[in-house]
Amino acid sequence: MTTAPLPSPPGADLAALMAEARACTLCADALPLGPRPTFRASPTARLLIIGQAPGTRVHETGIPWNDRSGDRLRDWLALDRERFYDESRIAIVPMGFCYPGRDKNGGDAPPRRECAPLWQHRFRAALPQVALTLLIGIHAQTYWLGVLRRGRSMTETVADWRSMPEGLLPLPHPSWRNTAWLRRNPWFEADLVPELRRRVAAVL
Repeated sequence: MTTAPLPSPPGADLAALMAEARACTLCADALPLGPRPTFRASPTARLLIIGQAPGTRVHETGIPWNDRSGDRLRDWLALDRERFYDESRIAIVPMGFCYPGRDKNGGDAPPRRECAPLWQHRFRAALPQVALTLLIGIHAQTYWLGVLRRGRSMTETVADWRSMPEGLLPLPHPSWRNTAWLRRNPWFEADLVPELRRRVAAVL
Protein backbone atom coordinates (compact mmCIF):
# COMPACT_ATOMS: atom_id res chain seq x y z
CA MET A 1 0.00 0.00 0.00
CA THR A 2 1.33 3.40 -0.99
CA THR A 3 0.57 6.66 0.74
CA ALA A 4 0.39 10.13 -0.70
CA PRO A 5 3.43 12.29 0.00
CA LEU A 6 3.02 14.74 2.83
CA PRO A 7 2.42 18.30 1.64
CA SER A 8 5.30 20.68 1.99
CA PRO A 9 4.91 23.11 4.88
CA PRO A 10 3.93 26.68 3.92
CA GLY A 11 6.94 28.61 2.71
CA ALA A 12 9.11 25.55 2.11
CA ASP A 13 9.66 26.40 -1.56
CA LEU A 14 10.55 29.99 -0.66
CA ALA A 15 12.92 28.85 2.08
CA ALA A 16 14.75 26.61 -0.38
CA LEU A 17 14.87 29.41 -2.94
CA MET A 18 16.26 31.87 -0.40
CA ALA A 19 18.94 29.39 0.66
CA GLU A 20 19.92 28.88 -2.97
CA ALA A 21 20.06 32.64 -3.60
CA ARG A 22 22.14 33.32 -0.49
CA ALA A 23 24.68 30.77 -1.68
CA CYS A 24 24.91 32.26 -5.19
CA THR A 25 28.39 33.08 -6.48
CA LEU A 26 27.54 33.44 -10.17
CA CYS A 27 28.99 36.95 -10.48
CA ALA A 28 31.70 36.60 -7.83
CA ASP A 29 34.58 37.37 -10.20
CA ALA A 30 32.93 40.65 -11.29
CA LEU A 31 31.95 41.96 -7.85
CA PRO A 32 34.48 44.37 -6.29
CA LEU A 33 33.45 43.49 -2.72
CA GLY A 34 32.54 39.89 -3.42
CA PRO A 35 29.09 38.31 -3.25
CA ARG A 36 26.72 39.12 -0.41
CA PRO A 37 23.18 38.51 -1.70
CA THR A 38 20.87 40.88 0.17
CA PHE A 39 17.10 40.49 0.11
CA ARG A 40 14.16 39.76 2.39
CA ALA A 41 11.10 37.61 1.76
CA SER A 42 8.30 35.73 3.48
CA PRO A 43 5.34 33.75 2.09
CA THR A 44 3.02 36.12 3.99
CA ALA A 45 4.46 39.33 2.51
CA ARG A 46 1.85 41.72 1.13
CA LEU A 47 4.16 44.41 -0.26
CA LEU A 48 7.06 43.70 -2.62
CA ILE A 49 9.78 46.31 -3.14
CA ILE A 50 11.97 45.84 -6.23
CA GLY A 51 14.84 48.31 -6.40
CA GLN A 52 18.24 48.27 -8.08
CA ALA A 53 21.09 46.68 -6.13
CA PRO A 54 22.75 47.16 -2.74
CA GLY A 55 25.09 50.07 -2.14
CA THR A 56 28.22 49.84 -0.02
CA ARG A 57 26.47 50.47 3.31
CA VAL A 58 23.87 47.81 2.54
CA HIS A 59 26.63 45.42 1.53
CA GLU A 60 28.44 46.07 4.81
CA THR A 61 25.39 45.59 7.03
CA GLY A 62 23.43 43.03 5.03
CA ILE A 63 20.27 45.12 5.60
CA PRO A 64 18.48 46.35 2.45
CA TRP A 65 17.74 50.07 2.17
CA ASN A 66 19.87 50.72 5.25
CA ASP A 67 21.11 54.07 3.97
CA ARG A 68 19.94 57.58 3.15
CA SER A 69 18.01 56.33 0.13
CA GLY A 70 16.16 54.03 2.49
CA ASP A 71 15.36 56.93 4.80
CA ARG A 72 13.74 58.79 1.93
CA LEU A 73 11.89 55.68 0.74
CA ARG A 74 10.48 55.09 4.24
CA ASP A 75 9.33 58.70 4.30
CA TRP A 76 7.52 58.23 0.97
CA LEU A 77 5.85 55.10 2.35
CA ALA A 78 5.08 56.69 5.74
CA LEU A 79 6.67 53.69 7.48
CA ASP A 80 9.10 53.66 10.37
CA ARG A 81 12.04 51.25 10.40
CA GLU A 82 10.24 48.68 12.54
CA ARG A 83 7.31 48.36 10.13
CA PHE A 84 9.52 48.63 7.05
CA TYR A 85 11.65 45.70 8.18
CA ASP A 86 8.70 43.50 9.17
CA GLU A 87 9.66 40.65 6.88
CA SER A 88 6.30 38.96 7.40
CA ARG A 89 4.62 41.89 5.61
CA ILE A 90 7.24 43.40 3.30
CA ALA A 91 9.49 41.57 0.83
CA ILE A 92 12.54 43.30 -0.65
CA VAL A 93 13.88 41.61 -3.77
CA PRO A 94 16.17 43.93 -5.78
CA MET A 95 17.10 43.50 -9.43
CA GLY A 96 20.64 42.74 -8.33
CA PHE A 97 21.31 41.00 -5.04
CA CYS A 98 24.94 42.08 -4.65
CA TYR A 99 26.83 45.38 -4.73
CA PRO A 100 27.92 45.85 -8.38
CA GLY A 101 30.61 48.50 -7.92
CA ARG A 102 30.86 52.04 -9.29
CA ASP A 103 30.12 53.43 -12.72
CA LYS A 104 32.35 55.91 -14.58
CA ASN A 105 30.48 58.87 -13.06
CA GLY A 106 31.10 57.78 -9.49
CA GLY A 107 27.62 56.44 -8.81
CA ASP A 108 26.63 52.83 -8.26
CA ALA A 109 26.87 50.67 -11.37
CA PRO A 110 23.71 49.03 -12.76
CA PRO A 111 22.68 45.68 -11.30
CA ARG A 112 24.51 42.73 -12.78
CA ARG A 113 22.58 41.46 -15.82
CA GLU A 114 22.87 37.84 -14.73
CA CYS A 115 20.85 38.36 -11.55
CA ALA A 116 17.30 39.31 -12.54
CA PRO A 117 16.67 36.50 -15.07
CA LEU A 118 17.85 33.98 -12.51
CA TRP A 119 15.82 35.15 -9.50
CA GLN A 120 13.07 37.69 -10.19
CA HIS A 121 10.28 35.48 -11.51
CA ARG A 122 11.13 32.66 -9.13
CA PHE A 123 10.84 34.92 -6.11
CA ARG A 124 7.65 36.51 -7.41
CA ALA A 125 6.07 33.08 -7.87
CA ALA A 126 7.02 32.19 -4.28
CA LEU A 127 5.28 35.28 -2.85
CA PRO A 128 1.60 34.46 -3.37
CA GLN A 129 0.20 37.03 -0.94
CA VAL A 130 1.79 40.12 -2.56
CA ALA A 131 -0.88 42.67 -3.44
CA LEU A 132 1.32 45.66 -4.32
CA THR A 133 4.70 45.75 -6.06
CA LEU A 134 6.81 48.90 -6.12
CA LEU A 135 9.10 49.17 -9.15
CA ILE A 136 11.83 51.54 -8.04
CA GLY A 137 14.05 52.96 -10.74
CA ILE A 138 14.50 52.34 -14.42
CA HIS A 139 15.97 48.83 -14.15
CA ALA A 140 12.98 47.36 -12.29
CA GLN A 141 10.56 49.21 -14.56
CA THR A 142 12.24 48.03 -17.74
CA TYR A 143 12.27 44.41 -16.57
CA TRP A 144 8.73 44.20 -15.22
CA LEU A 145 6.80 46.62 -17.45
CA GLY A 146 8.30 45.56 -20.78
CA VAL A 147 6.36 47.14 -23.66
CA LEU A 148 4.55 49.45 -21.26
CA ARG A 149 7.82 51.27 -20.71
CA ARG A 150 9.54 50.79 -24.06
CA GLY A 151 10.79 54.04 -25.55
CA ARG A 152 9.84 56.08 -22.50
CA SER A 153 11.99 57.72 -19.89
CA MET A 154 11.76 56.94 -16.21
CA THR A 155 9.97 60.27 -15.69
CA GLU A 156 7.36 59.45 -18.33
CA THR A 157 6.88 55.98 -16.87
CA VAL A 158 6.35 57.25 -13.32
CA ALA A 159 4.11 60.08 -14.51
CA ASP A 160 1.87 57.45 -16.13
CA TRP A 161 1.35 55.62 -12.83
CA ARG A 162 -2.45 55.82 -13.12
CA SER A 163 -2.34 53.61 -16.23
CA MET A 164 -0.18 50.86 -14.75
CA PRO A 165 -1.52 47.31 -14.33
CA GLU A 166 -3.27 46.68 -11.04
CA GLY A 167 -0.84 46.04 -8.22
CA LEU A 168 2.17 47.71 -9.88
CA LEU A 169 3.43 51.18 -9.05
CA PRO A 170 6.56 52.73 -10.61
CA LEU A 171 8.68 55.09 -8.52
CA PRO A 172 11.90 57.03 -9.03
CA HIS A 173 14.89 55.87 -7.07
CA PRO A 174 14.95 57.68 -3.70
CA SER A 175 18.68 58.36 -4.00
CA TRP A 176 19.75 61.79 -2.87
CA ARG A 177 21.20 62.17 -6.35
CA ASN A 178 17.56 62.55 -7.47
CA THR A 179 16.83 65.58 -5.28
CA ALA A 180 16.98 67.86 -8.33
CA TRP A 181 14.54 65.53 -10.14
CA LEU A 182 12.07 65.87 -7.26
CA ARG A 183 12.30 69.66 -7.47
CA ARG A 184 11.64 69.57 -11.23
CA ASN A 185 8.69 67.22 -10.80
CA PRO A 186 6.61 68.49 -7.86
CA TRP A 187 3.65 66.38 -9.03
CA PHE A 188 5.42 63.32 -7.64
CA GLU A 189 5.21 64.39 -4.00
CA ALA A 190 1.92 66.22 -4.50
CA ASP A 191 0.01 63.47 -6.31
CA LEU A 192 1.80 60.13 -6.31
CA VAL A 193 3.23 60.01 -2.79
CA PRO A 194 -0.21 60.39 -1.12
CA GLU A 195 -1.57 57.60 -3.35
CA LEU A 196 1.49 55.49 -2.60
CA ARG A 197 0.90 55.89 1.14
CA ARG A 198 -2.76 55.05 0.74
CA ARG A 199 -2.03 51.85 -1.18
CA VAL A 200 0.73 50.75 1.18
CA ALA A 201 -1.49 51.29 4.21
CA ALA A 202 -4.29 49.33 2.52
CA VAL A 203 -2.20 46.24 1.79
CA LEU A 204 -0.41 46.22 5.12
